[in-house]
Amino acid sequence: MIMQASWRSRAAAEFVCEKAPARGRQGVVAANHPLGAAAGAEMLAAGGNAVDAAVATLLTLTVVEPMMVGLLGGGMTHIRDATGRHHIIDGQSQAPRAATPDMFEPVSDDVATRLDAVGRANAIGPRATATAGNLAAWSHALLKHGTFSLADAIQPAIRHARQGFAVTPYLSECTAECAADLARDPRIASLFLPDGQPIQAGARLVQSAYAETLQAIAAEGPAALHGGGVGQTVADFMAAAGAAFSLADLRDYRIVEREAVRGTYLSHEIVGPPPPASGGVHVIQMLNILERFDLAAMGFGSTDAVHLLAETLKIAFADRDASTGDPDFLDVPVAKLIDKAYAAERAAGIDMARAQAWAPGVKAARESPHTTHMTVADKDGAVVAATHTINSLFGARYIVGDTGMIANNYMYLFDPHPGRALSIAPGKRVPTSMAPIMGLKDGRLDFALGLTGGVRIFPSAMQAVVNLVAHGMSLQEAVEAPRVWTQGGLLEIEVGAAPDLAAALAKRGHKTVPTAHLGGGMNGVRALADGGFEGAACWRADGTAIALGGGRARQGVRFWPERAH
Repeated sequence: MIMQASWRSRAAAEFVCEKAPARGRQGVVAANHPLGAAAGAEMLAAGGNAVDAAVATLLTLTVVEPMMVGLLGGGMTHIRDATGRHHIIDGQSQAPRAATPDMFEPVSDDVATRLDAVGRANAIGPRATATAGNLAAWSHALLKHGTFSLADAIQPAIRHARQGFAVTPYLSECTAECAADLARDPRIASLFLPDGQPIQAGARLVQSAYAETLQAIAAEGPAALHGGGVGQTVADFMAAAGAAFSLADLRDYRIVEREAVRGTYLSHEIVGPPPPASGGVHVIQMLNILERFDLAAMGFGSTDAVHLLAETLKIAFADRDASTGDPDFLDVPVAKLIDKAYAAERAAGIDMARAQAWAPGVKAARESPHTTHMTVADKDGAVVAATHTINSLFGARYIVGDTGMIANNYMYLFDPHPGRALSIAPGKRVPTSMAPIMGLKDGRLDFALGLTGGVRIFPSAMQAVVNLVAHGMSLQEAVEAPRVWTQGGLLEIEVGAAPDLAAALAKRGHKTVPTAHLGGGMNGVRALADGGFEGAACWRADGTAIALGGGRARQGVRFWPERAH
């Protein structure tokens, strides 16, 4: 990333954004691949609304960002309709009915490895795959809030799968990172490891089998996967592989519409997804804590500001690990976690002179990084922020039979130890850090944003909100600004920090480590004073914002042919 001299504060030295925003009155789409954004813009240009554009974008991303998202994945969609009502569509994956708390053997109970299973059985291969929810969620969003059919919205995805697209350096690099695992499955290797080597940037990637699956879905609707022929193919493959996954899991899957969680931060109301997503709850929790300090006076990236962020992150993760999960299985203390009084208690324990270890402040609940994100706004003021995934890069790193679909490895997000808040249970929804967040000012939408990146998602979303509201950054600056992250161990700091920041933090007891990037691509939209929207995407992915200007002809304008002479 291109940076100026330091990263102490915006007043002292501003970082230079790598990308430019896009602005328009007829709508804007920001997504983590240009062809995904173009698919959404195509829907807007054809007269569709924000939901039509969002679904077309997400379906296209399953083709052009196949390492991040797929039909066999899950996620959260946050819709603010043109009337100002918020809708959260929970399309998270579920543990199959045949799953059991002890189906995997844990490696250890250490913080860094507590989710790991012996032989990586919960991370690689068919046993790692949970029941898919993405297609059901997207179809539901279209049916209830869109104006186009699924058959229309899926056309750009079919086109790019059948005709191919140019591989980006980002996709090539992701392939190289996972090459050893991809080589274990001949189907996925044939696509992404031609001649045994990672597919190169600029190569044309054609996914013919996946195009046929998409065509079947266009013809039959979501039932093709959720109980139909495509679903039967998936179930047969899983049975042959010995996975705890059946056609009934797909047939009986249901999305859940949930009430958004709401809080305030300085001048803004913050709205986000509820559990099983931890993002909305803990973003609000952290903002409540930070609100008790003058971050603007500390300066962006100062030692005090980064120390405070680190301590706040540790508090949130301690509470998240103890209490956040599927509300159908756990008594999640949402009201307490987002309560201002509880935040005051936690904030009072922060020592600005030294780092601390933090225990949960709420009772532990008991049984009763790699995603994609897109944000879109239409001319009528409807906005969608959606985060969907197959979990890790390339999910479970295999393709399901002849479907062309890459499977998720969502089972890795459950705790393989029985008897804990995040332990496996049949039908339990996968815990997630997704945080498609919207910020309102005076009751009107100001911004909507989200990103990819596993457990780094909601801490990064929170920092973007702080950048916008406390530090007064532009949307482009807010999504590109350097981030920090800790879960209680090392404090990771993105490139661009002041040279003496690590040493100053070490004096307070932090163990820091520099990193090239934290989390993944963030994108968002922001309302403009003229009634239009601005879209922005960051440098951490192939993010692109496309806005529509222009509009219909002025009413009453007619074409008058030239008179004959």
